[in-house]
Amino acid sequence: MCYFCSMIESNRQKKIAGVLQNDLANVLQSMLRESGQLGIIISVSKVKVTTDLSIAKVYASVFPSEKAENITAELNEIKSKIKHRIAQLTKHQLRKMPDLHFYNDDSLEYIDKIEQAVKGKENPIQNPDILPKRKKT
Repeated sequence: MCYFCSMIESNRQKKIAGVLQNDLANVLQSMLRESGQLGIIISVSKVKVTTDLSIAKVYASVFPSEKAENITAELNEIKSKIKHRIAQLTKHQLRKMPDLHFYNDDSLEYIDKIEQAVKGKENPIQNPDILPKRKKT
């Protein structure tokens, strides 16, 4: 059974997702600074937590977008280290730290492509085939 399929989030899920989103943003930015990777910005755009609070889907936007796939893959490789740092921050708020799964949030890039297309010669509103179809995650 899919944990995320057509489920309404409880207040507890929303609260945990909010705490995780804030702390993840801070931890990821500090890890970037520590690693010396300059010129990369990571923002946590959304966190979804399963009903049993065991898994957190983390959607991260990466700028520049060309590095998004590599950064997302790297985040998934070091997620145990990230989970440990978040657990230290949230030990008084969460009994059990959910497992983290990172996904690339390309919505800002998609919006940018729409804006560029509207400003350009070809208008995607008149010809919707200009823009590529979005992948569902």
